[in-house]
Amino acid sequence: MKTENPQSTIRNPYIPYPVRIDKITIENADRDLKTLKLVFLNKEDEESFQYLPGQFAELSVFGKGESPIGIASSPTEQGFLLFTVKRVGVLTSDLHDSEEGRIIGVRGPLGKPYPLDVMEGKNVVIVGGGFAFTTLRSTIRYILAPQNRSRFEKVTCIYGARSPGELMYKEELKEWEANPDIDMHITVDKGDESWTGREGFVPTVLKQVAPSADNAIALVCGPPIMLKFTFPVLLELDFAPEMIVVSLEMRMKCGIGKCGRCNIGNTYVCKDGPVYTYRQLQSLPAEY
Repeated sequence: MKTENPQSTIRNPYIPYPVRIDKITIENADRDLKTLKLVFLNKEDEESFQYLPGQFAELSVFGKGESPIGIASSPTEQGFLLFTVKRVGVLTSDLHDSEEGRIIGVRGPLGKPYPLDVMEGKNVVIVGGGFAFTTLRSTIRYILAPQNRSRFEKVTCIYGARSPGELMYKEELKEWEANPDIDMHITVDKGDESWTGREGFVPTVLKQVAPSADNAIALVCGPPIMLKFTFPVLLELDFAPEMIVVSLEMRMKCGIGKCGRCNIGNTYVCKDGPVYTYRQLQSLPAEY
């Protein structure tokens, strides 16, 4: 009697799902940040792609390569995926030059998500800077979804960019500023003549806002220089190291811990992260 090999039903982790670029949105004044709205070609692929905020995926251009990008959409947003891509190299430039309707690949989801189970029942402080705000956008959309909002207590967000033109998701930022379910603090390093909002670096604004550490957890994602100055502020506000959660952006390539490019000490950011607690980082080399 012939039996099916159980291994034959396991999807090859190196093979991407085919997706179509349904919409392209330019996010910033420098035009080097674009959000791609992707739609799966096959319904069964969409159903298989089960992810949570904080995870990433590999976007691939067939015959050219792939690049790891944080998932900007929320699992509560059905029928599509969002990825905000910064033009930094050959592959991302190729993605930027795409037109709507192009078929590309998505491999994932990969990495560990934000600890939603730990966050439940707590006040959530979200601290983001620059284009690293992508997975935090996913988290905010997830928390604010009607079916999830009651699971979390007060939500405070501090988000900053170099200039007003570099702020991402501008329409959503306006929506969140008007939403009583989230306390938004948007800042820029330096405003222009039309800017009437707050000016100041993210760590400085965080210190000014001074969210309480009582029954709270902080999610942080941003460039290394922002992380360097944000951690001391959170510690000064009495956030415990295990209640400071950071998403790292390293030199990831394969996404599944095989190539060894993204290691910090004995961990691989793509597999053991990209989400770590500050307590975990304290035991690792300062290579992030």
